[in-house]
Amino acid sequence: MSKPLTIADLKNLARRRVPKMFFDYADSGAWTEGTYRANEEDFSRIKLRQRVLVDMTNRTLETTMIGEKAAMPVALAPTGMTGMQHADGEMLAAKAAEEFGVPFTLSTMSICSIEDVASVTTKPFWFQLYVMKDRGFVERLIGRAKAAKCSALVVTADLQILGQRHKDLRNGLAAPPKPTLSAALQLATRPRWCLEMLGTKRRGFGNIVGHASNVSDLSSLGAWTAEQFDPRLSWDDIRWIKDLWGGRMIIKGILDEEDARAAADTGADAIIVSNHGGRQLDGAPSSISMLPRIVEAVGDRIEVHVDGGIRSGQDVLKAVALGARGTHIGRPFLYGLGAMGKEGVTATLEIIRKELDITMALCGKRDIQHIDRNILANMPF
Repeated sequence: MSKPLTIADLKNLARRRVPKMFFDYADSGAWTEGTYRANEEDFSRIKLRQRVLVDMTNRTLETTMIGEKAAMPVALAPTGMTGMQHADGEMLAAKAAEEFGVPFTLSTMSICSIEDVASVTTKPFWFQLYVMKDRGFVERLIGRAKAAKCSALVVTADLQILGQRHKDLRNGLAAPPKPTLSAALQLATRPRWCLEMLGTKRRGFGNIVGHASNVSDLSSLGAWTAEQFDPRLSWDDIRWIKDLWGGRMIIKGILDEEDARAAADTGADAIIVSNHGGRQLDGAPSSISMLPRIVEAVGDRIEVHVDGGIRSGQDVLKAVALGARGTHIGRPFLYGLGAMGKEGVTATLEIIRKELDITMALCGKRDIQHIDRNILANMPF
């Protein structure tokens, strides 16, 4: 294949290189996947104003997200099992993000551990926290993130219970893969992936095995994980976490104005408007459609970011125009990682940067920090 020009090119390449169960894990939503599709489709409803005969020189995409400099208003979102898209995937993605100049967020459910990622980076990264019933484990996890000098804690609020994703159940998803005939057939068709995985010791959930009580190996991990997501999680827990962490905190998974106000009341530094990539409540509105309402509700009190459905630099520009201080990409960088490893993550960021830069220029603007609704030809939401 010639050099990938779009995120879709990287997706197609990843589909051919990554075992089906892991590609489908990245490329799926809950139940009918209606919200997953709406996340992408609703961006296409937003139209841009084309401007001509204006000075398009000396453009800049540089900005800040929660006070940290970024080469463009994009961060790599926390994604579970990233290290199953490519061997040592979290470490490779973190290095690519650091070199590019954008934030990287490590998931609690990562394959590479906090310490693994810290060992290959020189700048602080962000850590995403799932709040488990075992509060002692949560305290230790936060302590490890502090020790690794993570510069922000991203607390996920929308996974108190797990939404059902049919593809994962049908594929028998597990990390590492279970010794079944279906898994064996999937792996047999992906020999390069298998060789890369044989070259690393990181094939389980690095932040959990050996760190959570009574989880010393992969056989005990599944039962622990199934029991640990906490349906009683409340705003009081968020305040406890904020006090325990003591640094910058972002709350991820906000999709309602009332919840946005409650999040702002906690004193968090930012919220991420997100429906978990359409992987939780199928039938919920798209993230981009809720962004303007949430910005209007709390944008003067807290930094607002958005996650879900971003597949191009144009999508980033539209989100910024609707009030997002930053955007978070998950699937796009996973496609790049699965397709080409670290080089593919860099390709993802380069594709988005080029599309963002050119689109901004054709809208008659030169500075991403001056983008507002004035560049939009319509307001569909």
